[in-house]
Amino acid sequence: MAGPQFNAEFDPRYGELVDISPMLRRIVCKNPSMFTFHGTGTYVIGHGDVAIVDPGPRDQAHIEALLQALDGETVRHILITHTHGDHSPASAAIADATGAPVLGYGPHPSHAGSEGSNTDDDDDDDDDDDD
Repeated sequence: MAGPQFNAEFDPRYGELVDISPMLRRIVCKNPSMFTFHGTGTYVIGHGDVAIVDPGPRDQAHIEALLQALDGETVRHILITHTHGDHSPASAAIADATGAPVLGYGPHPSHAGSEGSNTDDDDDDDDDDDD
């Protein structure tokens, strides 16, 4: 079975909210690195009443572009998938601007899964982000 295809020619279109599918949009932060590829992707689910997934780093240009792109829409939830520095810090500024609650599942467990799982106790280490 073939693995997923990786689009190395991806055009991030920084600061622009781009349709990915009918109910999913993405805006990319201009923070390219070996860990973020062209930059961290922030996703918006829905239209009108929306949820933001992984709002991104504490990057003022990214935060302003996201809020401007969502002008006229209502942010109902801010969802955090994990607490890496390129995924969650913008949540505070966006929550302040929108009044939306920030939702996530708490700290990463130090021992998840079965014996021998590959986890460590450094939950907030930005050095292993795969976006």
